[in-house]
Amino acid sequence: MTSAIWFRNDLRVLDNPALISACKAEGNVYGFYFYTEDQFKQHGLGATKLRFILESVAALSEQLEQLNIPLIAVHCSDFDESIEKLLELCEKCSVKDVFANMEVELNESVRDKKAHKELSQRDITLSVRNGQTLLSPGQVLTEKEEPYKVFTAFKRQWLKRINDQSTKPLPAPKKRKKKPCKGTATTTLLSWQQTQPSNEHWTAGSSQAYDNLDQFIEQQIDLYKEKRDYPAIGATSQLSPYLAVGSISVRACIHNALIANQGQWDSGSQGIQTWLSELIWREFYKHLTALTPDLCKGVSMQPKTRHLPWSHDSKLLTRWQQGETGYPIVDAGMRQLNTLGWMHNRLRMVTAMFLTKHLFIDWRLGEAYFLEKLIDGDYSLNNGGWQWSASTGADAAPYFRIFNPTRQSERFDPDGEFIRQWVPELASIKDKSIHNPSAKQRKQTDYATPLVEHKTATEKTKQIFKEYSSGEPA
Repeated sequence: MTSAIWFRNDLRVLDNPALISACKAEGNVYGFYFYTEDQFKQHGLGATKLRFILESVAALSEQLEQLNIPLIAVHCSDFDESIEKLLELCEKCSVKDVFANMEVELNESVRDKKAHKELSQRDITLSVRNGQTLLSPGQVLTEKEEPYKVFTAFKRQWLKRINDQSTKPLPAPKKRKKKPCKGTATTTLLSWQQTQPSNEHWTAGSSQAYDNLDQFIEQQIDLYKEKRDYPAIGATSQLSPYLAVGSISVRACIHNALIANQGQWDSGSQGIQTWLSELIWREFYKHLTALTPDLCKGVSMQPKTRHLPWSHDSKLLTRWQQGETGYPIVDAGMRQLNTLGWMHNRLRMVTAMFLTKHLFIDWRLGEAYFLEKLIDGDYSLNNGGWQWSASTGADAAPYFRIFNPTRQSERFDPDGEFIRQWVPELASIKDKSIHNPSAKQRKQTDYATPLVEHKTATEKTKQIFKEYSSGEPA
């Protein structure tokens, strides 16, 4: 019996439930991957992420080659065409069983239902496993059988359902005795990856992901709680791009961290505990996306915030996008994003809250810009983070909790090291005024005047939220 694994956001051989299932039988095994370029662009993914996907597929192909599993990578337009190509490949390769790992987003879920129907009409089975989260969406629900909307309650129940076995990653499957006959199918060369610009800051593939994980655990994780919010230090794991394409699993990350913490979730190293909690936040947002389809339609989680009169001022939005707001830490974060395709997590919150709470620009515009630029663009996490900052989402920051960007800068970039790196026009300012340069300093360095005044802008935002939360506006 010939089987196939349909790769999506699970570009790895280690801890891949669908791959293990596909390899259980004695027959041939194929890997299929469909690069749905137009669909990805419709979903808002930009060149940096697209290039990383392609390079990750190429790295996966090399890993599968060592297992005698050919990867057939097909360049097509959208999800509908990917189903057509899947049917063609199954017929060509005599595949009777297709295995895949679940994707939680709405369009992906619709695609899988359609694929299941089309395959079953040809007597081909499609079996979907869970390879994105540690616990499957629906396993952690309230007493009313609803998804949790408060993280602490979700985390408490999530931890109750975890056992030692579920945190142990699956091994890579054994090497197949032989490759399928050459005349049956050939691996498509990924020459089309050259159509995307290269990103010199990130190396794709599982090997790099595990190297990052090992280095982080050995050298940095114990100080993660203490240093994670300082962007100039670089004390985070740098694993988010690899988790986003599935080059490494969240299970592997949790397992290795638990080993370093003697198996403890709530004791031992505070740095490890904090990092584990961040991974559970990832689970929280993934579960919400799977169980709340409206999130994929751009709907605010909190009903009272769905009719807020957000601004769509294109000039202000562009100044924010280009890192020209006049607030040094905000501009430094945005310029890091535009250059690296990545931004430090603390600054993601600072820049997002500035857009939504200072400029009162629709959070969906910021969400879309991040997804376009980020190499680790992940719809669930990006949406969750933006709705948290905008006070519209599950367990979001209260509307009256608004970061003061100058104070954030003084606290988390006290010496101005990060600002000087990313806002070079301010590099000559050696004292604390770099966090909020004077009018004279701004003129001398040709640095922007602040778009808005912090107190005035945020008081206006608070008043709007207060009115809409009370139900006063029509």
